[in-house]
Amino acid sequence: MALFRQAKFFTTVNHLRDLPLHGGKEVAFVGRSNAGKSSAINTLADHTRLAYVSKTPGRTQHINFFELGNNRFLVDLPGYGYAKVPPDIQAHWEQLLGRYLQTREYLCGLVVIMDSRHPLTPRDLGMLDWFAPTGKPVHVLLTKSDKLSRQESTLTLRRVKSELAAHYPNCTVQLFSSLKKQGVDEADAVIGEWLGVGAVTGA
Repeated sequence: MALFRQAKFFTTVNHLRDLPLHGGKEVAFVGRSNAGKSSAINTLADHTRLAYVSKTPGRTQHINFFELGNNRFLVDLPGYGYAKVPPDIQAHWEQLLGRYLQTREYLCGLVVIMDSRHPLTPRDLGMLDWFAPTGKPVHVLLTKSDKLSRQESTLTLRRVKSELAAHYPNCTVQLFSSLKKQGVDEADAVIGEWLGVGAVTGA
């Protein structure tokens, strides 16, 4: 989608007081560290270095905003659940994440990144529980699906769909592979609808 190819860095913040007051719409990306969040963002934007990809999980330590045009933004949130992050930093991240997700008025939807080989971890479920009171939609990307066989990926998708339907009715889910660029169109369509892209940009 042309919208995501236009993405460019806007600002980074480490405290709620510094969040930009742009009056537009935001879609945030969040996931357990090393689940493939940065790779997914880069794949959607068709940009190899838009979001920082590291072999060391937990490198995204701030809230990073990327401008998409027409007062729309992609927001890259810190990864959660990485044990080697110092406890005080982890606590700060979780407070920042929780407050942002529950109170940000411009946020119109949340994309949760889960490793398709290990979906619905306790941290993932905690994130969904955190966000559920907002009533806003969630779309789950089951990343690294290329590492599963066709049968394994089908079963995983079915199981996660069933779990989400039972407990998180505002959630949708799909398979996604940054390596194979699979699932890009489906993710584009969901996120674009949240942002009202079709009516504004025709993308």
